Amino acid sequence: MEISILNMYQRLRDYHVPVQVLDEIFSNESDLKTLSDSWKALEDDGLMGDEIAKKISAVILDELEDNLVQSLSDDIKK
Repeated sequence: MEISILNMYQRLRDYHVPVQVLDEIFSNESDLKTLSDSWKALEDDGLMGDEIAKKISAVILDELEDNLVQSLSDDIKK
């Protein structure tokens, strides 16, 4: 694994993104490209590693919460 990829993984893990979610993202080429492109865009905007990880982890965790709520509401409907 490239150092930059490993760095992203570790930083996101430090901001409480579950390892299972990270493994899923980092094993999918399309998801990893999206993450890398987003990371690079934030770097280009002048943000540093921890700032970027904080922003991206917030998006990931928010998505997870939305999916969990959707999943729970689907279970209730059944």
